[in-house]
Amino acid sequence: MDRMLYVAMTGAKNIMLAQAINNNNLANINTTGFRADLASFQAVPIEGPGYQSRVNAIVANTSVDLSSGPILATGRELDVAVKGDGLIAVQAPDGGEAYTRAGDLQLTGAGMLVTGMGYPVMGNGGPIAVPPNEKLEIGADGTISILPIGQTPNTLAVVDRIKLVKTPSEPMIKVGEGLLRPAAESNLAADASVSLQSGVLESSNVKGIEALTNMIELSRHYETQIKLLKTAEDNDAASTQLLRLA
Repeated sequence: MDRMLYVAMTGAKNIMLAQAINNNNLANINTTGFRADLASFQAVPIEGPGYQSRVNAIVANTSVDLSSGPILATGRELDVAVKGDGLIAVQAPDGGEAYTRAGDLQLTGAGMLVTGMGYPVMGNGGPIAVPPNEKLEIGADGTISILPIGQTPNTLAVVDRIKLVKTPSEPMIKVGEGLLRPAAESNLAADASVSLQSGVLESSNVKGIEALTNMIELSRHYETQIKLLKTAEDNDAASTQLLRLA
């Protein structure tokens, strides 16, 4: 009885963890540039004296789905989306470099170019600062050009260039709200082959129907584990009753 109890308890605990990951994906289905989290289950035999008759199902690891999300047209000059496999370099809260697909860029009162979450966008020499201007344009290669105040319309000045990097083949991990880093925690080099599309935003890559289906399936698995716990309790009560009769 106790063996079944612990197997069911471990199963319920890990299913709740997978459900939390899935629910977080659903909560961010409309978050710009959000990458879905993936949970992988693994069967782990319980080692001990005698034959290994018990196997625990646990969440072995989590990973990030780096596939592209749908592109939404906005017409806003500071909205950009990365074409294909690529990432925008930003400054993380710890001061290091991190990467994102969120291109909802904004200018602060001090002229700093930041993402919608407030992370400074990295350029050739660090975070990008934009001088006062009458117009701002972001080129396909990430070049930021401005029309200085008081200048003629054909007088554009290049301020900086957004650091764009190629999505690495190695696994990436999340380090904050919408931020990614290589698992090896090394900075990625700028890649001229990565380009941007202006006036659009890339939405979350979470597939709503698939996430809802997973939620229902995980709920049913959780109910199964709870029923096993109840069965173990009933068996214990029946055993106690038999001992009393003896």
